Amino acid sequence: MSYYIIRNGKEYGPYDLQSLTQYVQSGKILKHDMAREASTSECNTVDHFFRSNNVKVKVANKGSFVDQLKAIGAELIIPLSLFRSRKWLSDKRLLLLALIGLGPSLIMILPISGFMVFYAVALYFSTIWGLFFYYFFKTDQVSIKTTLLVFFSTQGFVFLIWDILGLPNLNPFYSLIDTTFLLKLVGYTLGVGFTEEFVKLLPLLIIYRLAKQPLQPKTLVFYGLISGIAFGVFEGVQYQMSVNINYDYTSSFFMNIARLTSLPFIHAVWTGIAGYFIGFAKLYPLYRHALYFLCIAVPSILHGLYDTFCGYPMGMFIALPIMFIGVFLLMTYLKQGQNYQSKLIQ
Repeated sequence: MSYYIIRNGKEYGPYDLQSLTQYVQSGKILKHDMAREASTSECNTVDHFFRSNNVKVKVANKGSFVDQLKAIGAELIIPLSLFRSRKWLSDKRLLLLALIGLGPSLIMILPISGFMVFYAVALYFSTIWGLFFYYFFKTDQVSIKTTLLVFFSTQGFVFLIWDILGLPNLNPFYSLIDTTFLLKLVGYTLGVGFTEEFVKLLPLLIIYRLAKQPLQPKTLVFYGLISGIAFGVFEGVQYQMSVNINYDYTSSFFMNIARLTSLPFIHAVWTGIAGYFIGFAKLYPLYRHALYFLCIAVPSILHGLYDTFCGYPMGMFIALPIMFIGVFLLMTYLKQGQNYQSKLIQ
């Protein structure tokens, strides 16, 4: 009785049972390799055919334990020469893995406290979100320099407009958020939603104004995602240091996590939608008024609806689908880019 060994779609052999036993004992063929019986074309593991023929095979050891370690060699266990050559510094995957995995440990040893601790953790989560968006949404026009500019300029605008100028206090619609449902919806849409979405899209308008070439809508979507994340984590730090500390331990812990993960993501999605319409407004200026309106109206309405329902018991059962609708709209817009172009070019 003979057998063929199957590896990577190729067959080797045939080997009789005695030869197969010798090859397994020497480690050249593995018990879990797939094999085919030559006479019946039955496929199974080598070990299966051994057991069906009542053959017991023991794989031999290559010398003693010490001999095996010597054969492996110190260089394979502790690659000092590779470390000294510094070639590992060019391994982007290694550096990213270390950054993501060791980031919190690095923060622990920094001589910082108070606000800077919260902000450092926020930067850590922002980096993870940034890498995620870079992988899925980047274009050839995306640059790291501009990405960092968007991230920090958004936070600068937030600090200027909220803490210095006090713009929310100047928006009369903010006063409606503590009233009846319909007025609350107006307040959260034209007050909170409009103001926050306007601040987040400011860096996108500046970038496009300074761009030396027309930017693809997808490029503006990416920068919108980064701007939204920047706003979300900056807002999250403020909530962690004020609102969240008044909750019980469990609620505070959960809200701190949410303020660094899911909620910044939703801010990013809304600003990504704004970036999409800004991109088309610049490419098709004949329709710029409508497209500029959509770039602020669609995110503001989604934002207002979400905030309104969050304020009610069980409201998250409605707010969560609203969040999903935002993600759905962004992905649908990106898929229908060609349809927009054919529609607007007429």
